[in-house]
Amino acid sequence: MTKKSKSSRQWLQRQRSDNYVKRAVADGYRSRAAYKLIELNDRDKFLRPGMTIVDLGAAPGGWSQVAVEIAGIGNVIAVDLLPIDPINGVDIILGDFNAEQVHADVIKRLGNRPVDLVISDMAPNFSGIRAVDLPRAVYLAEIACAFALEVLAPGGGLLVKLFQGEGFTEYLTALRSTFASVVIRKPKASRAESSEVYVLARKFKKKEMVPLE
Repeated sequence: MTKKSKSSRQWLQRQRSDNYVKRAVADGYRSRAAYKLIELNDRDKFLRPGMTIVDLGAAPGGWSQVAVEIAGIGNVIAVDLLPIDPINGVDIILGDFNAEQVHADVIKRLGNRPVDLVISDMAPNFSGIRAVDLPRAVYLAEIACAFALEVLAPGGGLLVKLFQGEGFTEYLTALRSTFASVVIRKPKASRAESSEVYVLARKFKKKEMVPLE
């Protein structure tokens, strides 16, 4: 048997002692990230019954589970490169949503339905090198936003993970050019040591976005 690295052992130990991990197991959620979305929605009430939601980078499916509980069966589309086990009422698409064929598949599944909300909990595989990791994280946030700008109905919203650091302010400025409300949130379920925050942009104005420099 391969011996686990020190970092792997530390991660396993942290997982076993994490109250949110224990709650997720007890409540039937696939990841502790479900509680981030629950906390965010408890505060800002952006999830509503009947709304059409696209969940980008959805694996393993915790956010989609929460979204479909509120939005209702048939109103959530989940997309990821990684396989996602079936979730009752969620339409799952395997692939990179930024790829032409997968993007076309998402549009086809939507039919004529306007999208009310795009959510993204995507993060890069971290190398531990801040100068490398932050641009990767901003890039994921950018492509999530580009997708949202294409599919959102007027008045729609975007919830996206972002990391504080280089590119953060510029991203917020660009969002504010096309959404009437942009707020930053850090739910208690986010690990205290993490620089991750969530940006909630609402009231999409359906106009050209200021390009990121």
